[in-house]
Amino acid sequence: MENLFRDIDKPLKSVPPELKSKVMNDIAIAKLLMELAELFSYNIGDVIETVMNKRDKNNN
Repeated sequence: MENLFRDIDKPLKSVPPELKSKVMNDIAIAKLLMELAELFSYNIGDVIETVMNKRDKNNN
């Protein structure tokens, strides 16, 4: 079996520019989708805190 760790201390190889741009574009799209999902979803922790605070105010 080949030692997988023997190349750890060697210098990194450069990545072709077209591959780098594709990966960066994919990351940008994933970030955009995550931000859109956050925009249209509820922050459950904030919802629970708001409900609990309103219940406390109504009970007093």
